[in-house]
Amino acid sequence: MKVAVIGAKGLPAKQGGIEHHCEEIYSRMVEKGHEVDLFARSSYTGFTSVHTDNVKGVRVVSLPCLNPGGMDALLSSALGAVATLGTRYDIIHFHALGPSLFTWLPRFASTAKIVATCHGLDWQRAKWNRNTKKLLQYGERSAVRFADEMIVVSKDLQSYFKKTYGRETKYIPNAASSLDESDPSFSFGTELGLQKERYIVFLGRLVPEKCPDLLIKAFQKLRPKGWKLALVGATSDTPHFTTQLAEMAGNDRDIVFTGELKGARLAEIIRGAGLFVLPSQLEGLPLAMLEAMQEGVPVLASDIPVHQQLISSDRGMLFRVGDLDSCVRRLDWGVHHPDELALMASNAQKHVQEHYNWDQITTKTLDLYETPRKVLPPVPSRAWLKFTNILAKA
Repeated sequence: MKVAVIGAKGLPAKQGGIEHHCEEIYSRMVEKGHEVDLFARSSYTGFTSVHTDNVKGVRVVSLPCLNPGGMDALLSSALGAVATLGTRYDIIHFHALGPSLFTWLPRFASTAKIVATCHGLDWQRAKWNRNTKKLLQYGERSAVRFADEMIVVSKDLQSYFKKTYGRETKYIPNAASSLDESDPSFSFGTELGLQKERYIVFLGRLVPEKCPDLLIKAFQKLRPKGWKLALVGATSDTPHFTTQLAEMAGNDRDIVFTGELKGARLAEIIRGAGLFVLPSQLEGLPLAMLEAMQEGVPVLASDIPVHQQLISSDRGMLFRVGDLDSCVRRLDWGVHHPDELALMASNAQKHVQEHYNWDQITTKTLDLYETPRKVLPPVPSRAWLKFTNILAKA
């Protein structure tokens, strides 16, 4: 089977959940004898002309494109869709809603089966302006209209597509990536002024929907004795918000911004944490949380549906999303009940190992690839009809 992949920034995975997802499943598909071409963005790979590389058996094709206003994702996806036309591929797989805007092109100009994966409702993210959000919503409708199969990474997303469009989707979750070996002496953490199991860690992009500001406020209000807060992550087209976070923390020596971490240093900071906290208002299926659970780190998270899917009362703690006092109360309980947290973390670790496994995910994806093509689903809305008329006249 020959597979084309559109929507990932590129490989190897340096950042982003989609890139880690693609690296995990497509390298496994190659091991099973399949061919995979992944169309990448020049802004990620650093190549200014068409360039091919091999990453764990996956053929990575870097496509040169401009990046006006952060539009390289759409432009590279359009080029990737054009590159797949004809009969070369058995499967063309689009990842994320923006790239799925172009599912219509290979649907009508190739013989391949079209698959789209929704990793989250990207148009809800605060960083996007009104026009970009509209494009992402068109991408969502395009996936619903033209993809033979749709994959979602959470049960909440599965419910959304059924309720909004009447569209059946296949639930195939993400899984945690295996972290690198880390320094058992905790030397990097010590350099940051951290003490093992005496700090709270936030891991993710510093963007409004992940609510690191709420966590900073909760930490400052609680002031747990002997504990620090480490915020691990880089900005994502949100420099103004990152500046606000720094101003909020001020000169507080108990709050540490590490920036983006990778490899052994990232593994060291995750494994050494006494508590992992993810206060997000919006998530697809958070790989960072899965990684913390896999490593046996206790977890506190906001009670959005996808977090409820991962965290039960015996696997971690939840607080009311956006509620500062609720977050403070759960943090306070957590830092004073280490034995109970350790039991929760052990249960969570077993749950992740059993239910979120890359080998299982790869097998389920291949099974979906091999099912027969479907008849096009019904047109979901007048808005979609208007959009397709615009495309026809272009």
